[in-house]
Amino acid sequence: MDRRQFLKSITAGAALSLLYQNRIFSSDKSKDSRREVPYYNKLAGDAVECLICPRRCHIPKHSRGFCGNKENDKGFYYSLVYSKPCTVNINDPIEKKPFFHFLPGATTYSLATVGCNFGCKFCQNWQISQASPEDVTTDDLPPTMVVEKAKSNKAPVIAFTYSEPTVFYEYMYDTAALAKKQGIHSVMVSNGFINEEPLRALCQQLSAVKIDLKSFTDEFYQKYCNSNLQPVLDTLLTLKKIKIHFEIVVLIIPTLNDSPKELKAMCEWIKNNLGYNIPLHFSRFQPMYKLTNLPTTPVKTMEDAHQIARECGLKFVYLGNVSPHPAESTYCPSCQKVLIQRIGYTIEKNVIKDNKCPYCSEIIPGVWNMK
Repeated sequence: MDRRQFLKSITAGAALSLLYQNRIFSSDKSKDSRREVPYYNKLAGDAVECLICPRRCHIPKHSRGFCGNKENDKGFYYSLVYSKPCTVNINDPIEKKPFFHFLPGATTYSLATVGCNFGCKFCQNWQISQASPEDVTTDDLPPTMVVEKAKSNKAPVIAFTYSEPTVFYEYMYDTAALAKKQGIHSVMVSNGFINEEPLRALCQQLSAVKIDLKSFTDEFYQKYCNSNLQPVLDTLLTLKKIKIHFEIVVLIIPTLNDSPKELKAMCEWIKNNLGYNIPLHFSRFQPMYKLTNLPTTPVKTMEDAHQIARECGLKFVYLGNVSPHPAESTYCPSCQKVLIQRIGYTIEKNVIKDNKCPYCSEIIPGVWNMK
């Protein structure tokens, strides 16, 4: 199938459910994958400006933006991946995202479409994040069906993950809104590169957000992610203001973002701007995609990062991809006893009750039950 045939097939019988003019999101009414983007400006000459992420791409007629999964059709801006996930996992543990303070032990119904608004040289899912809709095989899975499948698989959480959910915003929003009505949680695993208005609207439907903080220097973001740091910090500040549960993950890459000076500056910023209770995960780098020339992060480097964060005053600091390791578990910051014991993605023990440590009654921030 060539590109012309592909676009013809996905536009047949199109019924728009996302109206930019009034910022209205509606429930799924069609299995068609073409939906009008809710945040964009019309420009002269049938060009458009996308307002979903800080790139604010200016897109000429019959062209696509940086993410590659939305297209300008005669001055109207459409998503080409609505209801078309390329990856679905019906039984992913919440710890894999990772969320450690949100419904420990829960399974997630996880999905993604193609596309990303970053170009990370170390992306572990580059086959889909850097792909176009024509490049991959997709499922026909409208929001109503996602919710039904989550329920039938007894998954209390739907996770938008693997690629970058911001670039399939319309699909994520509608699915999360329907799931919320059915008592199912939705979480977003994101790079945090999203504008404040769509973020605030989306968070009304989400239960939790995980943000990948790639580094604490703009130089790193520009060179290795084709992006910028400040918008991600702005997202973290917004999440703090609206009081949604969120966690942060930092992939520690040898020689690139692992200097003690940078890590200390990052941890001090987190403590001073987000608070010392924010769960912070340091994840171990494995060579992949365009950074196969670098080694796996030494465990000692990971442990040094953990110590720096703890010395800065952060109470809940974790290490990932180093299992088994004591820093996978949750400890009471007051009495230091193990509250949640983890080995990899498996929960061996969880004694948190009523949001408290059972030994000393210290409040443990997080979402610990389905209510």
